[in-house]
Amino acid sequence: MVKKIKPPRELLEKWKKEDEEARRIRRENADWNFIDRQPPKIRLALLVYIETGDIYKAAKIAGMTIGEFNEIRIRAKIPSIT
Repeated sequence: MVKKIKPPRELLEKWKKEDEEARRIRRENADWNFIDRQPPKIRLALLVYIETGDIYKAAKIAGMTIGEFNEIRIRAKIPSIT
């Protein structure tokens, strides 16, 4: 049986702050005019990417490969934050 390990509260708070900062940076840098002009599926995928940073999920929503979605992400001026 595998024992579940719970990270310390401080680490969870640190990760939460990092996620919030990355989301803020993606929102501030995004070209919202470009995003608003996209077809609904691509617009939704870009919004999901801005909120989560999950390129795999966003590409799937858009019905694109990761490479194709990444090209749209770049055109939308959304930074990739690692």
